[in-house]
Amino acid sequence: QVQLVESGGGLVQAGGSLRLSCAASGRTFSSYDMGWFRQAPGKEREFVAAVRSSGGSTYYADSVKGRFSVSRDNAKNTVYLLMNSLKPEDTAVYYCAAAFAFGAYDYWGQGTQVTVSS
Repeated sequence: QVQLVESGGGLVQAGGSLRLSCAASGRTFSSYDMGWFRQAPGKEREFVAAVRSSGGSTYYADSVKGRFSVSRDNAKNTVYLLMNSLKPEDTAVYYCAAAFAFGAYDYWGQGTQVTVSS
């Protein structure tokens, strides 16, 4: 069982930056691939970024590539999403998720709101 708690969301102007954190409980955090997803009002949830359990490989949606960076600190049971050059279309609730098998996310956080003003 893994419990995930996101933090770091807020209101930022376009062009600004935010860093989201996702703290995980449990001793097996380093066994899980971690992902970030987002859901904007009236839209389906979409993939944003992911990092493999070792931190050796990362993946990004085309819409955020070059602007967002995902990383993890297994010693702190935490995964991060650094978001630069934010755009109004990045406004959404951001969720972190844990996958024991690549791509199959078993556990989800409660989400944190990110609002980018123009």
